[in-house]
Amino acid sequence: MLFPGLVLPLHVFEERYRQLVRDLLALPEQERRFGVVCIREGREVGADGVRALHEVGCTARVTEVRAHPDGRYDLDTVGAELFRLASVGTDRPYLTGTVTWLDDARGDEAELAVLAPAVHAAFAGYLDALGRAGAGLVEAPELPGDGQVLSHLVGATMALDLADRQDLLEQPDAVARLRRELTLLRREAVVLDELRAVPAPELARAHASPN
Repeated sequence: MLFPGLVLPLHVFEERYRQLVRDLLALPEQERRFGVVCIREGREVGADGVRALHEVGCTARVTEVRAHPDGRYDLDTVGAELFRLASVGTDRPYLTGTVTWLDDARGDEAELAVLAPAVHAAFAGYLDALGRAGAGLVEAPELPGDGQVLSHLVGATMALDLADRQDLLEQPDAVARLRRELTLLRREAVVLDELRAVPAPELARAHASPN
């Protein structure tokens, strides 16, 4: 999952994504972007593959490409525009999509100014709870003062399952996202203190194995 403004480094080794990078490099530098959207049903690899995708995703703008002699690439990207997926194409080795661009709205500025400090404080409490639950020393990222940027950073940083993260990405504006994050931060802090265990949301998405 990718939020606007967040950095996403990638190591590209699969041939279909090598082709994606080659296609991107053929474009003018300012047009080098691709969509990041989470899988709703299925998985990224394997015979079954992707069966359904979430509708809302975020573009990744390529800021640097480092090519390896064997054809692999290392990419530096940053989250940019939000979009709603209208249709999916399979005419290339990688999936393509037709999208509608979404406004990354701020919401009411007065409410944004009130919510941002509250989320700052709740996030600090959440990190303290993570430490008490056994995560060790948890270093707090430097939180921005701008409420819109804060809403994306907190959404990307919290240890949440995919449904909660997707819900945050789909909020209509920064005010709604901060309001939802405030609820989640308080909920997760209570759960951490009760269970005294660090959450592992990726386990809920893993396929069952007899091993």
